[in-house]
Amino acid sequence: MEEIAQLQDVSVWTIRDRVREMETRRTPAGKPNPNYRDLHDIARHAIHVIETLDVAGKTMGSVLAEHQDFMTSSTEPSHVSKDIHRRLLFFEHLLLSLRHRSASNKERLLNEIHLAYNTVAQYDSGISVKIGQAAQSDSAAMKMVAFVTLTFLPPTFISAIFSMSFFSYDADSGHWSVSEKLWLYWVFAIPTTLATSLLWFLWRQAHPPALVGTESEDTGVADVKSGLSRSIKLLTGGTVA
Repeated sequence: MEEIAQLQDVSVWTIRDRVREMETRRTPAGKPNPNYRDLHDIARHAIHVIETLDVAGKTMGSVLAEHQDFMTSSTEPSHVSKDIHRRLLFFEHLLLSLRHRSASNKERLLNEIHLAYNTVAQYDSGISVKIGQAAQSDSAAMKMVAFVTLTFLPPTFISAIFSMSFFSYDADSGHWSVSEKLWLYWVFAIPTTLATSLLWFLWRQAHPPALVGTESEDTGVADVKSGLSRSIKLLTGGTVA
């Protein structure tokens, strides 16, 4: 029992040291990137430690019950039997204390997992606010551009049409005349417009705009939720497929 208690003590305090290391680790500035695999592995080991402590505690309880029956059946228990019984009680109390320490490690680890989730969620919320502000600024600019366009484009277009050499005005007779080559304007204008639109579309496909908040090591929102949810399920007693 002494060897079992020593092994359990090492296991519990090893988990405690890993949890403490996470608690004292400073979060770097910028995009948070928690080590979800490390959190998941520590959670799994913490659950195994609690499981072995529960089994050891029940085993110790059975040993104590059998030893108590042995002492009761004896007419007068010897000092050796009493010493053994006190020793067994000591190990039972030690295992119970380690069980409480292991449960505390589990709660602290669960707290770190929730903190990692909230930190990532807070960062994503900040990015969403920035996107909203940028969209609001772009909307105001587009309103101004639209207003200027509606104000100046129609008269500019009309003046450009009538200033072409296809139209002529005879001041003496006061009549307008239109050239028979006016079709040349449409022959060049329509293909040029279509070609410009096609080039713009191809450029957008080849060079998509950079998204706000993306980095080279971005794990994605799906990976964040997946890694954290798996660790939380392990600590709360759920099953993970």
